[in-house]
Amino acid sequence: MSKDIRDVVMIGAGPSALAAAVYTTREDIDTVLYEKGVIGGLAAITDQVDNYPGFAEGIPGLQLAEQFEKQAVRFGAEIEFGEVSAVRDEGDVKVVIVDGEEVKARTVLIATGSDYVKLGIPGEKEYYGRGVHYCATCDGAFYRDKKLVIVGGGNSGVQESIFLTRFASHIDLLVRSTIKASEILQHELQPFIDSGKITVHLQTTPDEIVAEDGKVTHVNATKEGKKTTFTTDGVFVFVGLKPNTQFLAGSGVELDERGLIKTSAHLETSVSGVYASGDVRSGATLQIASAVGEGAAAALSIREYLDKNKHTA
Repeated sequence: MSKDIRDVVMIGAGPSALAAAVYTTREDIDTVLYEKGVIGGLAAITDQVDNYPGFAEGIPGLQLAEQFEKQAVRFGAEIEFGEVSAVRDEGDVKVVIVDGEEVKARTVLIATGSDYVKLGIPGEKEYYGRGVHYCATCDGAFYRDKKLVIVGGGNSGVQESIFLTRFASHIDLLVRSTIKASEILQHELQPFIDSGKITVHLQTTPDEIVAEDGKVTHVNATKEGKKTTFTTDGVFVFVGLKPNTQFLAGSGVELDERGLIKTSAHLETSVSGVYASGDVRSGATLQIASAVGEGAAAALSIREYLDKNKHTA
């Protein structure tokens, strides 16, 4: 077979793929990762990671992601920036389309993770990056001594609201129903509510993000069935995640009803030689620690597959 055929192409370079790459490269398995966004995935843009084993005092997400990357590269993993638009099964060879070009591989690991769910309201798309944001650590510092509206009452919404109090003078937290964050986070939130730094608005849904002269000025919303307006300098949205699996249309890789990838106990998809791990996999726990563990398990399965399907050069 042509030497242009890689042993494994990994799609995504978040914690799961980087962990897998550590294992494959240490076994001298030719490994390349393609990432369209940020190396480290959502972990890299998380302010503080407190529940990853081995870091008793927690660790900034970006720092943790950098350590993952350095370790994978140390063993020989190649990390390239590129967007995958399709995966095609040609039997012993899998074809991955990266930025319009074909990359051939004996195996593929899909570890594309998830992306932020959008509100889908007027003004959101128009002012993205100019008053509408999804990453507190990326953009929070722009709002020092400013008012903010934050949408979302889950773990990320509460956690990022607390983080953004470092910058904002006041935060209006809009929650569609009730706060569903963990008890620990709700306990951490309470002092900010008591001090008036954060005001929580339950049964509140944003309807429109409005700007004047190109700057976001307020959010029109419905609170308990009545129309209301929140004055703000910016909006941060934390209403959940969706799997990055759109590129798999027509690939033969089976998805569940939420668009997550179905896998076997060995993390193999419905296509032989194609594996999935991390947040993109059906049944994933959406935790960095478990994503890393799945990456290691997928790497071992890939090694076994390659050993059983050896090819001559």
